[in-house]
Amino acid sequence: MTERKAIESWLTDMDGVLIHEGQPVPGAPEFLRRMRASGKPFLVLTNNSIYTPRDLQARLARMDLHLAEESIWTAALATAQFLSDQRPGGSAYVIGEAGLTTAMHAVGYVLSDYAPDYVVLGETRTYSFEAITKAVRLINDGARFICTNPDPTGPSTEGALPAAGSVAAMIEKATGKAPYFVGKPNPMMMRSALNTIAGHSESTAMIGDRMDTDILCGLEAGLETILVLTGISNRVEAERYPYRPSRIVDSVADLIDEL
Repeated sequence: MTERKAIESWLTDMDGVLIHEGQPVPGAPEFLRRMRASGKPFLVLTNNSIYTPRDLQARLARMDLHLAEESIWTAALATAQFLSDQRPGGSAYVIGEAGLTTAMHAVGYVLSDYAPDYVVLGETRTYSFEAITKAVRLINDGARFICTNPDPTGPSTEGALPAAGSVAAMIEKATGKAPYFVGKPNPMMMRSALNTIAGHSESTAMIGDRMDTDILCGLEAGLETILVLTGISNRVEAERYPYRPSRIVDSVADLIDEL
């Protein structure tokens, strides 16, 4: 593969890389400690739009994974930034939790169901049929359809849960309007993260556990990609894709000495 520049900044997924099934991945606390001590810019990324960075910071701290609030980049933040760039000071009907509504307010958006510029669909623990029906009608009336992420399912202790991608498919079927997805694998998620830390694609690595989101997104954004085997994808599955990560390691513990 083409010789790359030394890694000067890092992006890493959260679920499957730093935590797995509610527990820290072995080596993850030391990985983050080394990352902070290195002084290199880094962000922890997640497609989950339910939580604010402050919520996630507290959740991770309970697992001895210590991060600054500013070191967490969510699909909700990326979505809000995208809409603010596209249509500053606009309005949106939002289906989602505090992570998304807080991000939308922070960029100056008005949340309204009266002729909004956008319908914005994010993750929520309880999708309301009433809210979905309202979204369908607003899109039919001309609102533009945005979704934070295309993930069809999300994890839970009881098993898979339908996620934003599945609900987006239902709304698309009802309206005939496909959403624009901002989160991974859209490389815009990576670009917005890079801009946040003033990183450059030629000298940034993306660590992820999914070939179809993390690795694809990093690849399309021009980053070095590192697949870890502590989450979804394994070595056998990785070989089935038409693209490859720059390298595969067992876990972030194998990257500590590079920091």
